[in-house]
Amino acid sequence: MAYILLAEDEINIASFIERGLQESGHTVYTVHDGISAWKAIQQKQYDILILDIIMPQMNGLEVCKKFRQTEGYRTPILLLTALGTSDDIVSGLEAGADDYLVKPFNFQELGARIKALVRRSCNDKSVQTLTCADLVLNCNTRKAQRGTQEIELTVKEYRLLEYFLQNQGCVLSRMNLLKNVWDKNFDPNTNIVDVYVNYLRAKIDKDFDKKLIHTVMGTGYIMEAH
Repeated sequence: MAYILLAEDEINIASFIERGLQESGHTVYTVHDGISAWKAIQQKQYDILILDIIMPQMNGLEVCKKFRQTEGYRTPILLLTALGTSDDIVSGLEAGADDYLVKPFNFQELGARIKALVRRSCNDKSVQTLTCADLVLNCNTRKAQRGTQEIELTVKEYRLLEYFLQNQGCVLSRMNLLKNVWDKNFDPNTNIVDVYVNYLRAKIDKDFDKKLIHTVMGTGYIMEAH
């Protein structure tokens, strides 16, 4: 079971989530604004942070960005939001969140997301590095290096690259990537996978002669060093 920080400014929603998590065996510390969330983060270490985006004093995106800048990526962050557009989702992921949940949500889904994020966090610590050709991904710092060039990754870029490296030589469909990198089934017409693959290519392939991420027409993508 996890030690969770919950930051949610709506008292009734916070109480509902806190009670449900406690009944599931988790230990929950609840705050109702961003400043209180930041103070709590500095005082104790949590297994996962659940942050509402719209909060007074400091919003969830600001808390998330500040945490990633100072504390790194070892603690997963789940954002709660009433904003469910693709732009809102990308903004949350770019801020450093591992996942997001759009309100209103099913509590069982929240529980499943928490379980997946905590499990992944534990698994990440057991593997030191992943490689493909001259590309090296450090799973502890969540930074990549290709040759002598260091590459900074957002949370979702890291997770996508990690999954590609774990499945080298395998053709990965867009739905496969949605399920395993985003932990959900999107509208099949979404282009979020292609958007993030392009982000990743710009960082690890653009300035190098040997390309590592290849498009398989009509199917998806594959990572391999030709």
